[in-house]
Amino acid sequence: MNLGMGEIALLIVLALVLFGAKRLPEVGRAAGNAIREFKSALNSNDSGQKDSESDK
Repeated sequence: MNLGMGEIALLIVLALVLFGAKRLPEVGRAAGNAIREFKSALNSNDSGQKDSESDK
């Protein structure tokens, strides 16, 4: 998926309009924490499956 400068600028303007300049850092921080938790859950789930497969 290639995004050009026009598309990126449109997304930034849209985010500013939807969330406002003051709330935008909060939204970004919350999204980052959610992604980090999701990756952590996936990694812990994968290691649990590998351990149970090696027990067989």
